[in-house]
Amino acid sequence: MHSTFRNQQGMALHVAHWPVEQPRAVIALVHGQGEHIGRYEHVARWYNRQGFAFIGFDQQGYGRSEGKRGHADNTEVLLHDIHQFVELAKAQYPGLPFFLYGHSMGGGLALAYLIQYKPELTGAIIGSPWIQLAFQPPKLKVVGGRWLRKILPTLTLPNGLAVHFISRDHATVEAYKADPLVHNKLSAAAGIALLETFNAVHQWSGEFHFPILLMHGEADKITSHAATRAFAERLQGDVTFKLWPGLYHELHNEPERTQIFEFTLAWCTAKLIAQPV
Repeated sequence: MHSTFRNQQGMALHVAHWPVEQPRAVIALVHGQGEHIGRYEHVARWYNRQGFAFIGFDQQGYGRSEGKRGHADNTEVLLHDIHQFVELAKAQYPGLPFFLYGHSMGGGLALAYLIQYKPELTGAIIGSPWIQLAFQPPKLKVVGGRWLRKILPTLTLPNGLAVHFISRDHATVEAYKADPLVHNKLSAAAGIALLETFNAVHQWSGEFHFPILLMHGEADKITSHAATRAFAERLQGDVTFKLWPGLYHELHNEPERTQIFEFTLAWCTAKLIAQPV
């Protein structure tokens, strides 16, 4: 099922929805850099078979949503889009247990959203978040990005993603390269704003008033598993950190994906059982 909603800037954002009859819970997903929600259909179908409804949206400038490819004026607009999406998804399933799932850039934005908006959730699942990159971005590129943000904020450049490091599954990499809805664009304004927001997340410590699962592949060469572990260690409350030895960036697209799904399902199920009646 597909629909749209208009964000506060008037853009139509694309929503994909995989419902089930009498769902146990809802998983709402925020996708990563360059991609779109359609790449998660196999994830959605797997959780559908376990009785979970699944819903996600294309962020502005990505997939089937409106907006200049790879551009956002700042991260505040992206966080507000997530807030709108979460509220709309909750309204479709009033009173049902609700899990927010963020991957990569979407994982970093989901964490920033949790910190700023403090939503009511059953739990949050954060996979391979962009809190820090697994490599040091070139200083000249960062300095140039800050300068361009002032004079040409919408100018887009290649994001530099090493596509062969998204997964050890060759078919996944080739499908990513061939996907017409995938792009490698990132504007000066969006790129620098994301770096600044995720640096702030990297410094944050506190407590979420719901359980959180943070997962990362130990061989991820795109985002830093060490930063995810450090974030988990700074948190108070019901926090689970899971490091997957030898796995790359897209845990849900690794050859061991079923293990990741089953581990996450077991975690969600434990949180559902623990909920007060």
